[in-house]
Amino acid sequence: MKTLFIGGIKSGKSRLAERYILEKYPAVKPYYLATTEFFDDELHARITLHQQQRENAFFTIEEPLKLLSTLQNCESPVLIECVTMWLNNALYHQIPEKLILQELETIMQLPKELVFVHNEVGLAIIPDNKLARQFVDLSGKAAQLMARYCDDVFLCSAGLKLKMK
Repeated sequence: MKTLFIGGIKSGKSRLAERYILEKYPAVKPYYLATTEFFDDELHARITLHQQQRENAFFTIEEPLKLLSTLQNCESPVLIECVTMWLNNALYHQIPEKLILQELETIMQLPKELVFVHNEVGLAIIPDNKLARQFVDLSGKAAQLMARYCDDVFLCSAGLKLKMK
């Protein structure tokens, strides 16, 4: 089974996804695949806070780029937090969009219990620079691809979730 939690920044999607996977699979300790790369002190502080909130409820793996090979080595279930940062990292490392989406499609076909967290970035204005537009477009394509494969899709806002699928 695959599940997607999608919402804006600070919508509660990460907390809701964490609670979901822990309640759905109470007999096992799930993996937490963190994708954020540390670039500045503020981001590092945010990540530290997330780690403290999770305490010891997950096996944590930090991998900013190689999702497929990392997931192939994990037992189920796995929470991927977050796909948006993985896309950002891939663009930063100049991986072509076609390869990014191919890897994501292969991930979606893995016979594993996966919960994805993804930012909804398509509800804002069209960005004024090429890289930001490329990121928004890629993020939207990734969201559509994940939603197509996922059994459950939740839209998150104000700490609440709305089941879309």
